[in-house]
Amino acid sequence: MQFTNGTVQEFILLGFEVGQLQRLLILTFFTLIYMLAMAENITIIILVVLDTHLARLPMYIFLSNFSWLEICYLNTNIPRMLLDLALSNKIISFSSCFLQFYIFCSLVSTECFFLSSMALDRYLAICHPLRYPQIMSPNFCYVLVTASWVLGFLAYIVPVTLISKMSFCGPNVIDHFLCDHGPIMALACPPIPEAPIISQIFMDVVVVLGNIVFVVLSYGSVIVTLMKNSSKGNRVKSFSTISLHLLVVTLYYGPLAGIYVKLGVADPHVTKIVTLCYTAITPFLNPMIYCLRNDQMKEALLRLQKRKAVFLKSKIDSEKKRKGRGNI
Repeated sequence: MQFTNGTVQEFILLGFEVGQLQRLLILTFFTLIYMLAMAENITIIILVVLDTHLARLPMYIFLSNFSWLEICYLNTNIPRMLLDLALSNKIISFSSCFLQFYIFCSLVSTECFFLSSMALDRYLAICHPLRYPQIMSPNFCYVLVTASWVLGFLAYIVPVTLISKMSFCGPNVIDHFLCDHGPIMALACPPIPEAPIISQIFMDVVVVLGNIVFVVLSYGSVIVTLMKNSSKGNRVKSFSTISLHLLVVTLYYGPLAGIYVKLGVADPHVTKIVTLCYTAITPFLNPMIYCLRNDQMKEALLRLQKRKAVFLKSKIDSEKKRKGRGNI
C-alpha cells in the first residue's frame, strides 16, 4: 500500500468474490451483454444520423443522444470490470479512481436530465399538441440535450472534489467493482468533515429526486390528459407509447433509488447487483424497448437497406462498365 502525505495512492477494487467457474460465467455473460448493448446503441445513432426524416423529429434527436449516453455509461465501468474478472488486476490509482467516480456520477445525473427532457417532450406532444411543433423545434431539442450534458457534468464537481480532499489512511480495499460514493466514503479516516457529505446528499436530492418528481408530474399530466380527451383508439395507441417510456424510467430510477435514496447501509453484494442493473443491463434493454415496437425505426432501417442495395448495385454496374471499356 502506497502513501503520500498520509493518504493512500492506490485502491483495490474487490469486485466479485466468487469461484473461478462463476467468475468465468460472469465474464462471458457481461462480455456478451456489453457487445450487444454497444451494437444496439450504435445502430440507433447510425439510423437517426443517416435518415433525414428521423433526424428532424424531437423524439429521435433525444433517442440518438440517449444512445450515445448509454455508450459512455458502458465504457466508463464495464471494460474495467471485465478486465478485472479476466486478469484479476484489481489495483486502481487514486487519481483514476476519482476520475471514474466523477465521470460515473456525471453520467448518472446527465441521464436524469435526459429522462426529464424526454418526459417534457411527451408532455408537450400530448398535453399541448397545437403548440408542440413551435416549442419543440430541433434547435430547442439540441438546447435541452446540451443543457443535460452541461448540468450533468457540473453537478458533481464540488462533491467529488471535496471527497477527494479527505484523508484515506488505510485500508484501501473498495468493496465494489467501481469507484462509487458509498464504498469510497467507507474508507475515509476520521474525523470525517461534514461538507463532502452534505454536498453529496444535496446533489443527490436535487438531481435524482428532483428529476424523479419532474418525470412523475409530467407523465401524470400525460395520463390524465389521455383519460380525459382521447378517443378509445388513440388512447390505446398513446398509452402503448407512454408505457414504453415509463418502463425505461422505471428500469433506471428503480435501481438508482435503491442505491442513492436509501436508508441505512446496503449490503455490498446487493449494491453490486443493483449497480450492474443500471450500468449494463439497462443500456442493453433500452434500445430494444424503444425500437422493438417502433414502426418509424423499422421503416428507417428498411430505407437504409434500400439505399445500401442501390449503392452496391450502382457500384457493381460502374465496375462492369469500367471492365467493359477495358476489354474494347
